[in-house]
Amino acid sequence: MRVDIVTKEYPPEIYGGAGVHATELVKSLRALMEVQVRAFGGPRDEPDTSSYGVPSELAAANGAIQTLGTDLEIVSDVAGADIVHSHTWYANFAGHLASLLHGIPHVVTAHSLEPLRPWKAEQLGGGYAVSSYIEKTAYENAAAIVAVSEGMRQDILRSYPSLDPAKVRVIYNGIDVEAWHPIDDPAALAGFGIDPARPSVVFVGRITRQKGLPYFLRAAERLPADVQVVLCAGAPDTPQIMAEVQELVRGLQQTRDGVIWIDRMLARDELCTILTAATTFVCPSVYEPLGIVNLEAMACGAAVVGTATGGIPEVVVDGVTGRLVPIEQVQDGTGTPVDPERYVADLARVLTEVVSDPATAKQYGEAGRRRAAESFSWEAIAADTAALYAELI
Repeated sequence: MRVDIVTKEYPPEIYGGAGVHATELVKSLRALMEVQVRAFGGPRDEPDTSSYGVPSELAAANGAIQTLGTDLEIVSDVAGADIVHSHTWYANFAGHLASLLHGIPHVVTAHSLEPLRPWKAEQLGGGYAVSSYIEKTAYENAAAIVAVSEGMRQDILRSYPSLDPAKVRVIYNGIDVEAWHPIDDPAALAGFGIDPARPSVVFVGRITRQKGLPYFLRAAERLPADVQVVLCAGAPDTPQIMAEVQELVRGLQQTRDGVIWIDRMLARDELCTILTAATTFVCPSVYEPLGIVNLEAMACGAAVVGTATGGIPEVVVDGVTGRLVPIEQVQDGTGTPVDPERYVADLARVLTEVVSDPATAKQYGEAGRRRAAESFSWEAIAADTAALYAELI
């Protein structure tokens, strides 16, 4: 069997969970079958991996149209595959057309949903209508859709009610606990300005509406004075949200010390070191299909405090591997809290309880690493994915 994986993100060009997923899935699938990777971006020297750029004629086009141009470059090369498997709307158009052209099943993995990310209109303008159309068309015509959590599966069926529920399968994201592991390195922490003797709350993520960083920054104002706030945050979606975060960080830095903002892309070992030292990791997302970042924190032995939304409750076991923060959300696709002040207060309260009890936080972290290793291995995920392929051909 040969499967062609189509993805926007692939090493060395990774900026989010979808790229991590595609990378690790390919690595494990290659032990089971032939895999050809067709990725956006610059040239790569990995065997059985091809790269595709934006056609020069579209250099000045809207970003969504550039994406479709790249997709068209990919379609013909899928000839000879038994399955085409696309990741995110960026790759869905290539997968859909390749399925039609070559008469093969198209599998889609849903890492996010355009109807639940209306703020993308700020970033893409009219391109958001294009991305939404592409995703809807691909989903409604796919042979199978992989949801990375049960919460995500329910979101898919609500967003696209014409889908046959039987073709939407849950196969979780995973984590490599050998690659993501505790690293104790006080010198490296000192280089970032982090004091390992003080409690810390760590955020890792892109600066985007769905990650909820502004809510966390408001909650951080209420944390005990000795708690460090460590932000590993970059790649803003828009200048507007970047300006909002900058203003909130400046305000926080004026009222407390130990506010550390690292805005560059960190190497894995650097992130492992920061996560290992964290008293707790925070995931204040208002939309999160699963959240690989939570698994990364757990694998490093960090307690996780996350919003009780999307797939997060399927990863974080409340009172065992961390804590869940309740949220009631507006049902308009934005994930906005019905009462933002209440959510911020609840987030501050739960974070304070965890950072004020380091012994329990340590127990959460130890349980989290065990859970990551036992329940989210990439080998098991690849086996489930291969079994799905076999059903379709």
